[in-house]
Amino acid sequence: MSRSALVTGAAQGMGRAIALRLARDGLNVAINDINSNAIQLNDIQKTIEKMGQKSIVITADVSNEKAVSAMMKNVVKELGSLDVAIANAGICPIKPLIEITADEWDTVLATNLRGVFLCYKEAAKVMIAQGKGGKIIGACSMVAYRSTTLASHYIASKWGVRGLTQAAALELAQHKITVNAYCPGYVETKLIDSVTEEFTKYHGTTQDEAKKIFIQMIPLGRPAQPDDIANFVSYLASKDSDYMTGQSVIVDGGLVLT
Repeated sequence: MSRSALVTGAAQGMGRAIALRLARDGLNVAINDINSNAIQLNDIQKTIEKMGQKSIVITADVSNEKAVSAMMKNVVKELGSLDVAIANAGICPIKPLIEITADEWDTVLATNLRGVFLCYKEAAKVMIAQGKGGKIIGACSMVAYRSTTLASHYIASKWGVRGLTQAAALELAQHKITVNAYCPGYVETKLIDSVTEEFTKYHGTTQDEAKKIFIQMIPLGRPAQPDDIANFVSYLASKDSDYMTGQSVIVDGGLVLT
């Protein structure tokens, strides 16, 4: 029987790359994002189906508990099971600490930490009921190991994901469910373009100069492509990672060494 995966934040960037990679790996894939990105999701669904795998589109806000619960159940209803759940959705605004409002803080943590928590929890409930284990995977970041400036709310959310991943792994191991996270660095996506654009406002550089500054810090000498991250997530989603749990692994070209 084919395995099935859910990928949140799948309309573009890393989420899109992860969904397509899992389809190439032979999984059926449910893809999620917010309603405004439904057109992109429909295009990705068609691509997955052309690859010979089943796919469904689920528009939902990952910070909404009822929506996340319904999403997990819908994957089982439409695809037969939930074997891999990837909490990829996230946002990364740039602003100095003293300028961040409480509402802006809450917005970032609602998506980046509450959303991951809800996906972990609701996926675990479904996988426990299925009784055959599973893979739960979250989007973390290199900043969960080494903080930077201008993103205190984002950084706090990612340190939270790292801790949550460890705690969830310990609780769910008895059910043969592994919980791990991937920690990207500088990845060429629309999200990172918006980050570097905001970065220039506070450092007086052009966007191209900001990108060069980031790239010069990477030992491998280039930014990651979404497929670089998707390749690692493919491993976390596979049986090859069965003896690995509770880990948040940095995939950043050597920028942060642990």
